[in-house]
Amino acid sequence: MRTVIRTAPNEGRNLRAARLRTLLEQNDLVVAPCCYDALSARLIEQAGFEMTFMSGFSASASRIGMPDLGLMSYGEVLDQTRNIAEATSLPFVADGDTGYGNAMNVLRTVKGLARAGAAAVMIEDQVAPKRCGHTPGKAVADRDAAFDRVKAALDAREEEDVLILARTDARTEHGLGEAIERALRFHELGADLTFVEAPQSEGEMRRVCEEVPGPTMANMLEGGETPILSQAELRDMGFNLAAYPLTLLASVMQRLMETLVDLRNDCVDQGTLMSFKDVRARIGFDEYYAASKNYRA
Repeated sequence: MRTVIRTAPNEGRNLRAARLRTLLEQNDLVVAPCCYDALSARLIEQAGFEMTFMSGFSASASRIGMPDLGLMSYGEVLDQTRNIAEATSLPFVADGDTGYGNAMNVLRTVKGLARAGAAAVMIEDQVAPKRCGHTPGKAVADRDAAFDRVKAALDAREEEDVLILARTDARTEHGLGEAIERALRFHELGADLTFVEAPQSEGEMRRVCEEVPGPTMANMLEGGETPILSQAELRDMGFNLAAYPLTLLASVMQRLMETLVDLRNDCVDQGTLMSFKDVRARIGFDEYYAASKNYRA
């Protein structure tokens, strides 16, 4: 069955949103390495991916050096979203967490992140302060509050051309059945994508795809509660979007710590480093100098 993506009434204003709709309408698996700042987003585009996802976990670590436990403010997330949008032309999902308050806050959050350049905004049903989806201490709001958040996000979509990714974390506290019921309601309300966080087996993942209509997302967090499957397996199950929230950050942190140890021991192998020429090129020095030739000053 072909996936149908709901079209916003003001489609065309947000080119990134239009591109993301086109990707999802192909009814295939879209792979989204998660960025956390402008540079990581730029490198993801250079690597040839078609979209990215601003990971709240990784962005919190990168921007404030603190865990994803509701510590980063809406203003900081908005600024991070704007920076990423300026660094890449890729469509991307911004993590709107719980919306930073009640339904009226959700309205403001979604509109603000859309205006900052996001193609989609994720809104979840955790209580504040939220937790990373694969760490202890999670709790979700009651159904009415959760549905109100999604309704508010969809109302914001009436003003800003943006996709809404509705997430539920109910699996951990209330079981997969409750999580699926919430995801079904999110879809009925009009969410463009749904995301059941932290299914704990391949069977649970398959059940999500079988029982929840519309585009669904898989969260491939290495070391988390959900099994890490190949892209072929995710595609066969029926997932439309695979996000990798920690892969890049964990890779960078691992290599960074190794290099710091080598530097303390005065044994850095220059051959393991990206060349200064390539660093300059990937950051954009060559583009800058080429463009600057058009001007006298």
